[in-house]
Amino acid sequence: MNTTKLCRAGLISAIYCVLTIAISPLSFGAIQFRFAEALTVLPLFYPESIIGLTIGCLIANIFGNGVIDIVLGTFATLISSLLTYFVGKKLKKFPVKLIVGEIFPIVINAVLVPFTFCAFADLKHAYFLGVLTVGLGQLAVISTLGTLLAVSINGIINKKSKL
Repeated sequence: MNTTKLCRAGLISAIYCVLTIAISPLSFGAIQFRFAEALTVLPLFYPESIIGLTIGCLIANIFGNGVIDIVLGTFATLISSLLTYFVGKKLKKFPVKLIVGEIFPIVINAVLVPFTFCAFADLKHAYFLGVLTVGLGQLAVISTLGTLLAVSINGIINKKSKL
């Protein structure tokens, strides 16, 4: 990994971590709007963002719901980042790439994250409600802020390629 990619991964990690911790009341729990999840579109453009997102999530989750959040939340971010990256490599049309790429962090987090607050508490019946609330939070953040970020980056990349 060259210096530029290493720095980009570090910046992504730091931004994810700061965005999550700074507004932690919205970032953790059954109803969450983790604004840092907008960054999950970055693997469509930058492979090094997989490392940045994963490390940022790991550090941020230290302040979350305990060990299960650190392990499961970080795993969810890693898997969704990898899948988003592979979509970015395979699909060529930007709108399709973006829509499909955004599905992974929404669905994977909606399915896995509720375990972090339901698994060890007497809230097993609330799992499906957690899937709904986490999924809707992910959808809200990624489909708005993530889309704006991706469209902006795509425009910059296209402008540079025309120079």
